[in-house]
Amino acid sequence: MSINYDQLLDLATELGFRLMETGAEIYRVEESVQYILRAYGVETGEVFAIPNCLIVSLTDTAGHASTRVRRIPAHGTDISLLESYNEFCRNIVQSPPPLEEALNRMEAISARHFVYPFPVMLLAYFVGGGAYSLFFGGDWTDGICGGLCGVAIGLCLRLLGPLGANSFVRTMAAGAVAALCALVLVGMGLGHNPDFITIGALMILVPGIAFTNAMRDIMAGDLTSGVNKVVEALLIATAIALGTGFVLSLAPTV
Repeated sequence: MSINYDQLLDLATELGFRLMETGAEIYRVEESVQYILRAYGVETGEVFAIPNCLIVSLTDTAGHASTRVRRIPAHGTDISLLESYNEFCRNIVQSPPPLEEALNRMEAISARHFVYPFPVMLLAYFVGGGAYSLFFGGDWTDGICGGLCGVAIGLCLRLLGPLGANSFVRTMAAGAVAALCALVLVGMGLGHNPDFITIGALMILVPGIAFTNAMRDIMAGDLTSGVNKVVEALLIATAIALGTGFVLSLAPTV
């Protein structure tokens, strides 16, 4: 197969970029890019990834080196899309198609990716907040109130997204909204335990996946990326505490 090395570099870099956007671990991104390069016979490829940058390079048979650099924007985690790109990478490694076809397959993954409509996501916020409130010891009324606080979090995050607010500000605002809703609902007699309601709703904001991925990166030897993600998770936790604490500190005077 005749190889267009510029096209191959574009394919490998784009795959790495999309994997990072889905929240993949650093080692997974680097290994996937290496697998793609080797599948097309390139043993001189190198890849370096950190949470906000991806660098991929290769040397062709003529000794000409090429490099691509992509900056990774702020992103969340999409397990479904991550699995789709993983499957794509495995298929390419097992049976490498022409590069043009491989690029078209990757574009097709993005085109057919299903995103739940916002009302369904609000339902998930409700179920999550309510279930956690019950888990921490609240009664069924606290569960309903926790679900309503979860919906308030979802609406807050949705409204702040288009404004360009960073994750720290969005999380702090969402934590404040959750605590305020819990106090209001208990004050109206709809709930009984503001602590259970609040903590149940706040569990939606806890950066569990980010912290887990940070530990996996550290154990894989990617210390720079791991420490970066740990700091990010701690900042998010701080934002939750600041937003919630501010509202709760005003509770005695409301």
